[in-house]
Amino acid sequence: MTRWGLRGVALVYLAFLLMMPVGVILWRTFQHGFGPVTDALTTSQAVHAFRVTAIVAGFAVVLNTVFGVAAAILLVRHRFPGRRILDAVIDLPIAVSPVVVGLALILVYGRNTSVGGWLGDRGFPIIFSIPGMVIATTFVALPLVVRAVAPVLEEIGEEQEQAAATLGASTFQRFTRITLPSIRGALAYGVVLALARSLGEYGAVAVVSGRVVGQTQTVTLFVQERYQNFDQTAAYAAATALVVVAVVSLIISRFLRPRGGER
Repeated sequence: MTRWGLRGVALVYLAFLLMMPVGVILWRTFQHGFGPVTDALTTSQAVHAFRVTAIVAGFAVVLNTVFGVAAAILLVRHRFPGRRILDAVIDLPIAVSPVVVGLALILVYGRNTSVGGWLGDRGFPIIFSIPGMVIATTFVALPLVVRAVAPVLEEIGEEQEQAAATLGASTFQRFTRITLPSIRGALAYGVVLALARSLGEYGAVAVVSGRVVGQTQTVTLFVQERYQNFDQTAAYAAATALVVVAVVSLIISRFLRPRGGER
């Protein structure tokens, strides 16, 4: 098959799978103008859903950034028993359905379990509250920062860090002055991907949140709830907002993604 033939097949495939559905959503959103869209996105329920989404995604990104950098350094810079197992476990969220993740969290942190009951009795409920949603979202976005940072760490090697250590630099100084500047592009790329994944999470959050309107409802849950209640304008408007965030994140990630020979 010629090069142009392959391009045609790819474009047709993407058109039917991605472009047409997204295009229909955009058309349905703005078919009556911008006024209804603005009104739908400024209701108290919509604003609260965006606020909850920002809180959950923000905590998830922070946790995954800290863990991702630490895990990448551990996997690249150290050799220890079980390293291959840890490396494989980090990719587990890619293979496991988010719905299964949500169910597993309920079985561990549910109100009727020993762990969840103990936390609930002390005023820190996990399931059907923000903490459970943060845990679920953190899990599904877990590998993104690790997989963005680890290859760059392997590329830059340890020579500069070892030289700094011989000159008396502490571990913290080596990290802040050598390692972090070297991985900042890859780290930013991983953070953007983790943020986009966290903002769009549905399956695991739907299970652990309880979908309580005005309390534990994210934007993705808001879209479903509004559509099922025949408020299509609000559903399409919120879905379009998620599409815009996804496109902006994709564009940013293209600029931040490390290229061959760059750090």
